[in-house]
Amino acid sequence: MNATAPKDPLDARDRPARLTVGVVGAGRVGPALAASLALAGHRPVAVSGVSDASVRRAAALLPDVPLVTPADVLARAELVLLTVPDDALPGLVEGLAETGAVRPGQLLVHTSGRYGTKVLDPARRAGALPLALHPAMTFTGTSVDVQRLAGCSFGVTAPDELRLAAEALVIEMGGEPEWVAEESRPLYHAALALGANHLITLVAQSMELLRTAGVTAPDRMLGPLLGAALDNALRSGDAALTGPVARGDAGTVAAHIGELRAHAPQAVAGYVAMARATADRALAHGLLKPELAEDLLDVLADGGSGPSGPGGPTPSGDTGSGPEES
Repeated sequence: MNATAPKDPLDARDRPARLTVGVVGAGRVGPALAASLALAGHRPVAVSGVSDASVRRAAALLPDVPLVTPADVLARAELVLLTVPDDALPGLVEGLAETGAVRPGQLLVHTSGRYGTKVLDPARRAGALPLALHPAMTFTGTSVDVQRLAGCSFGVTAPDELRLAAEALVIEMGGEPEWVAEESRPLYHAALALGANHLITLVAQSMELLRTAGVTAPDRMLGPLLGAALDNALRSGDAALTGPVARGDAGTVAAHIGELRAHAPQAVAGYVAMARATADRALAHGLLKPELAEDLLDVLADGGSGPSGPGGPTPSGDTGSGPEES
């Protein structure tokens, strides 16, 4: 017996499309946001892209939406997503405004984390309504991004009169608006890049080193460890610090640096820089004992060639393999 599921009264298919949506820059972000807006009842009508990868992304996420020039995108859409690299955004906005492509009353949304709405001033003078909506998420350029937008925070900057519109668009995409002041956008973006972009570099380096050490499945080894570390850090901040630096195991740190010099010299500078930052935070929060910090900082200052060189004893007299982490 076939049962018919109850109809969702909010099903986007039953609602009239409210805004026509265009995308300038079919990178990883734009098509995903437009596809998400389509699920909320809006109607993507145009997309621009140059590279073969952009064309493929647009075809996959926005099927049957025509690929046109940026000026044609603005001519067809009431809501335009400007999803181009940060450095290209000012020139794009100025060019669109100078050529008369911007229409009064048009919602112009950029997704750059670095900029607020001032970068859209040339378009605002032409009558556009400016919004800065930055999804705090890494994108793959595939349909999985649309799913990941659920619960994603957006850094939002908008004029007071457009705050409700900005909030509504973010919520319709499944996100959560987080208001960021215009002057705070560069710091906000630096914070996200420090955490997300550098995390990928650290994880990739860690997997390479594990493979060199003979580990056949570094991803499976790191998954639980890094997941727990991230969860602990988000819950407890600096109190979650552990490992040889936080313990003051200078000999272990020196041994690490020695091994990195031998097997992955390109990773030494990053290891030393992060170890110094970790030591500073551990000291400031009372996790690293001052009497152990001196030898540790000497090792880091010498890049592993200090008094507690590779293979040397740790100041605490143990192997550096505490019960909480090796």
